[in-house]
Amino acid sequence: MISSLKRFLIGRPLKSTELGEQRLNKKKALAILSSDALSSVAYGPEQILIVLATVGAAAFWYSLPIALGVLILLISLILSYRQIIFAYPHGGGAYMVSKNNLGITPGLISGGSLLVDYILTVAVSVSAGTDAITSAFPALHAHNVMIAVFFVLFITLLNLRGLTESATILAYPVYLFVVALFILIGVGGYTILTGQVSPELHTPMGTTVTGLSLFLLLRAFASGSSALTGVEAISNAIPNFKEPAPNNAAKTLIAMGSLLGILFSGIILLAYFYGIAPSEEVTVVSQIAEGVFGRNYVYYFIQGTTALILILAANTGYSAFPLLAVNLAKDKFIPRMFTIRGDRLGYSNGIIILGFLSILLIIAFKGRTEQLIPLYAVGVFIPFTLSQTGMMVKWFRERPKGWLPKLLINSTGALISFSVTLIFFLTKFNQVWPVLIFIPIMITLFKKIRKHYDEIAEQLRISTCEEATPIQGNIIIIPIAGITRVVENSLNYAKSLSPQQIIAVHISFDKEEQKKLEEKWGQWQTGVRLVSLHSLHRSIIQPLTKFIDSIERRTTGSNYQVTVLIPEFIPKKGWHHILHNQSSFLIRTVLLHRKNVVVATVPYHLKK
Repeated sequence: MISSLKRFLIGRPLKSTELGEQRLNKKKALAILSSDALSSVAYGPEQILIVLATVGAAAFWYSLPIALGVLILLISLILSYRQIIFAYPHGGGAYMVSKNNLGITPGLISGGSLLVDYILTVAVSVSAGTDAITSAFPALHAHNVMIAVFFVLFITLLNLRGLTESATILAYPVYLFVVALFILIGVGGYTILTGQVSPELHTPMGTTVTGLSLFLLLRAFASGSSALTGVEAISNAIPNFKEPAPNNAAKTLIAMGSLLGILFSGIILLAYFYGIAPSEEVTVVSQIAEGVFGRNYVYYFIQGTTALILILAANTGYSAFPLLAVNLAKDKFIPRMFTIRGDRLGYSNGIIILGFLSILLIIAFKGRTEQLIPLYAVGVFIPFTLSQTGMMVKWFRERPKGWLPKLLINSTGALISFSVTLIFFLTKFNQVWPVLIFIPIMITLFKKIRKHYDEIAEQLRISTCEEATPIQGNIIIIPIAGITRVVENSLNYAKSLSPQQIIAVHISFDKEEQKKLEEKWGQWQTGVRLVSLHSLHRSIIQPLTKFIDSIERRTTGSNYQVTVLIPEFIPKKGWHHILHNQSSFLIRTVLLHRKNVVVATVPYHLKK
């Protein structure tokens, strides 16, 4: 029943050979990976006006030069991340750049900041989208949390069905939003140019404003820079693109930057000329749409697509979080389970964890996550700064042909990003101070996990190759994941039982890794037969049970007993248990229900 339900919700398992079909073309990638950045147009300009409103409506004309500064920063980041895409074509973005050029700790700061930021992306985006819906339908306001949780579950399920399927479905709302805003900006701009908008609605540019300070302007600039969150997502998700992946990713990045710049500028200009003031009840985009069209079907079309893009902006997190987690897991800073592909070839564990943590955040803040936007923004600008600094070090150290212009671009990006980060801490410290707590905690946790894996690797490493002793007796099957002391311990135990035959079974997901293990096994000279089974659907249970079935059929009518010995590593008590033995637990659970198979574990305890 569970299997049938899973098949209904997620779809049939895909073969590993179908991975190429799951990669994205530029149009789908633009929709999926740009939704976070494009959605920020709905709240970025509003954040500028909220700050300026503290000194009065007369200060709103300052939103224009502030928006120009944000656009300069956007251009710098787009050019910088374009260079990162070609320098690190296998993805990883800020984490890989920082780790390779600045060291492990800066890399972990970047990686940890982005992991948390993608969780915030989902929570903030879905909550903002829910607010847009309840702004149009106030009767639903009491159900904000329930609606937001439903959308998170829906997007999580959609991503578990696979990248191509989710991209196909989610691309339409993103492009509808772009069309809706172009209509809004086009019609609104036409009414302004034709003099249909009263000049009394806005304060003339250059008006002196009492009480306005440089500190306030910097604060407004930092708030407006929140519109640039999500720019880095494409550099993290290069493996999701069709070949040539770096070229397609770079073109998608330029397209995203162009759209973001046009839409952001258009909303700022319309808000100024229409004299829009921020309100708790109605968003700035909603006020502009009502001012241009009134409350007709076009207004509801714009509000509807805005709500959809805000909700679907969460999908950027679902695209980038699992791939970043894979890079951290490969370096052993987080559990290896994040490297495992699910039935639909996506990194299911990363997708599920992201959805779960986002729901917790929404419930904890009761769906009112707007206070997390500064924390969300500073969590992006720290990696922005580190990645650009890392690229500066790379160009200066390697000095390839044409390195000076590249160095200049990255230096500009690093300087502006660092300045914005400082501005956030100076002007919004009461909102961003948690960064100073969770980053050290995450780095400590990452390093503890890495230390744990290193200790285990040292103890599991095979240092001697002993001759195998003759074997007699029943058939023993030992599932193995590699050549380690745990496997050696299990083989020695199996030999002590004097079986007729011992068979080591390895289930591989990758042909290259399978070949390497077979070569190492041959060099080890255990005298034990190794059977390698390649799993197209990345399942351990199905190939193993089919192999056991074949052994049982061959021994039918004989006095042979089939025994499955499962090597199991027992680490120290505590949180280490979550990192190990998921597969062995699953194998044991499934095989315990088979009548003709004896199942046992061979524990190997961590030495103190």
